[in-house]
Amino acid sequence: MTVFDQLVGGICWTLQQGGSILSRMITSHLNASVSGTFALGGDLHIHRLGFGAMRITGDGIWGEPKDPEGAKQVLRRAIELGVNFIDTADSYGPEVSERLIAEALYPYPTGLVIATKGGLTRSGPNRWAPVGRPEYLRQCVEMSLRRLKLERIDLWQLHRIDPKVPVEESLGAIKELQKQGKIRHVGLSEVSSAEIERAKKTLPIVSVQNQYNIGDRRHETSLEYCAKHKLGFIPWFPVAAGALARPGGPLDEAAKRHHVTVAQLSLAWLLHHSPVTLPIPGTSSVVHLEENIGAAAVELSAVEWKAIESEAVKAK
Repeated sequence: MTVFDQLVGGICWTLQQGGSILSRMITSHLNASVSGTFALGGDLHIHRLGFGAMRITGDGIWGEPKDPEGAKQVLRRAIELGVNFIDTADSYGPEVSERLIAEALYPYPTGLVIATKGGLTRSGPNRWAPVGRPEYLRQCVEMSLRRLKLERIDLWQLHRIDPKVPVEESLGAIKELQKQGKIRHVGLSEVSSAEIERAKKTLPIVSVQNQYNIGDRRHETSLEYCAKHKLGFIPWFPVAAGALARPGGPLDEAAKRHHVTVAQLSLAWLLHHSPVTLPIPGTSSVVHLEENIGAAAVELSAVEWKAIESEAVKAK
């Protein structure tokens, strides 16, 4: 059972496209607030279902989007739908995502939290390399502040730990900027629980952003650590893929039974699985954005979720 149909007045229809079923819903009553709230860092109260701004750039997360105005419309629509947590990075484009966010949303609405990341360099489409030198990270922060038109970044995240630089040196520079009032809170990305513990010896950590979804739970230990210590866990790549989500696969069949899409079921599972998960599905399409926000209202019983998790394990 879901409350989704109740929220949209029970109006729902399906379209057949290439053998897959896409649920299209009236979205006038949808709002990310239905996903619940989380106190990021103990003082930033955000709706748990956010928006990831990686896909508003060009192919390979490189260069300008094909439709810049369309990308800005997605950002504006996200705000209309109650999203108050947007995640980006200086490497998305590079620089493009941060700039588009400012162009579309500045001056920012009250309560909007923009999280960004630094520490990955780009040399071409789909090419990423970590750089954790203190002087480079200082520059990352200063340039992100300029592009986003902010005086302080609410959540700055080290995009990757550079294996060539001790994390204490990387985060030492960030600690200085935090003392200067240029960063409010600090998070990490793609880290183990041991790496979180090590980082916390230099400065407080309030969030972790790792690849995670119902079909890829390699970072379960990191999630459990975050839940224990009340850190936000931001799963990137939150929608399941592969055999689990293919047409006719376990997740697809479960989605059909509950009259939702695979994307909605994947996101709803993340919200159900732990109270500290903060999914940030990204898209360059308003239609897909509205579909994703619909996940906030999907409700299944504990027995139904258990069955879906069992099917996910079998599909590996």
